[in-house]
Amino acid sequence: MSTLIEAYGLYWHADDVFWGAGSKAGSLLGVPAWARSSAPVDFRKQAGIYVLYRDHEMVYVGQAGSGRAMLFNRLKAHRKDHLADRWNRFSWFGLRKVFGNGNLGSVNQRAKATFATALDQIEGVLIAAAEPSLNKQSGKLGRGHRYLQARDERLGPTQEEMIQAIYESLPQEEDGY
Repeated sequence: MSTLIEAYGLYWHADDVFWGAGSKAGSLLGVPAWARSSAPVDFRKQAGIYVLYRDHEMVYVGQAGSGRAMLFNRLKAHRKDHLADRWNRFSWFGLRKVFGNGNLGSVNQRAKATFATALDQIEGVLIAAAEPSLNKQSGKLGRGHRYLQARDERLGPTQEEMIQAIYESLPQEEDGY
């Protein structure tokens, strides 16, 4: 079966990305939606289309992979350019296949899809990215596999995780019944 979109992630949080520090490279980690216990895949070198959001409002659409600017570098650049502080989430739709070992396929691979498949998948990207209120069906992304964001451990616990840990450390009152 032919496909354009090999992997995608929807509404990832910019705050859950390790953008790099000093000599430590950043990462865009995701786990397969169908196997959440799998080792994370790093999508920083993914090529395709991405969408930036302020919460759930679409504010920008771009592409990654033409030339040397892959997904991570494009997103990181937007944290310092005219879009800085104007987005906090992103979705991406990648053309590079993910192999069983977690590596991405070649940048030079050719996307192969029939005309009907290409139309279905372009429509699917637009529906997934924009979530139009009058569409009753979700988009057809074919064999494209959805990945859920995995928070980079180098970021430490989230605010919610810290609050939960504090709550769990408090002495619990007995009901007295």
